[in-house]
Amino acid sequence: MRRSFLKSISKCSLITAKSIVRKRLNLQYEQSHDMGDLMKASNLFYSLVIAAALLTSCSVFEQEGKRVALFDGKTLDGWTVIKCEAAVDNGDILIVAGNGLIQTEKKYGDFILDFEWKALRNDKWDSGVYFRYDSVPENQPWPDRYQVNLQQGREGNVGNLEGASSEGLAKAGQWNQFKLTVRGTKVSLEINGKSAWEVDGLEGPEKGFIALQAEVPGGGQYRFRNIYLTELN
Repeated sequence: MRRSFLKSISKCSLITAKSIVRKRLNLQYEQSHDMGDLMKASNLFYSLVIAAALLTSCSVFEQEGKRVALFDGKTLDGWTVIKCEAAVDNGDILIVAGNGLIQTEKKYGDFILDFEWKALRNDKWDSGVYFRYDSVPENQPWPDRYQVNLQQGREGNVGNLEGASSEGLAKAGQWNQFKLTVRGTKVSLEINGKSAWEVDGLEGPEKGFIALQAEVPGGGQYRFRNIYLTELN
């Protein structure tokens, strides 16, 4: 009786042990299976994130065209001189005389315009850079708008565009670097690497000329150099 009882206990223990082992193995398999699924899901998630980042980067690159020089430093090719006198001097565009414009031959819509300028007068200097205009009214030397002002004390300001004003960023008697970004109705300006302003409210034609203003009788001579443009799609 005792032997049969012991046998039954050993059989039961063996069965129980096998069952425990099976359960542990099944649990380990399920855990490893779940871990594998989790790893697969994680890899898929990171792959999607990377793909989205790449697509975003590609879309950014697609939105910006090639940065090209509007001025080659040697000639005024690509520009039309209107009612004034200008020359290429020591690699710069020198505004020599008159009231008028040095105007691009091509019209531009959305763009980034980089340029450097320097006023040669010691006081009361005045000039500007026009953009997004398609014509000059009769009997006027300049368009009605829009002008990035280069007048003493108003450097970088744009009239007829609320909020487009700043002060203290331009350097008197030195070269100044401007970066003008025009996209749709939005415009922003950086002066010497610092943000000057960013506004919305641009009106008028979707494309227009870019021009350097000659206002020598009233505002003196100016120099311009390193004029680059990047078209935005």
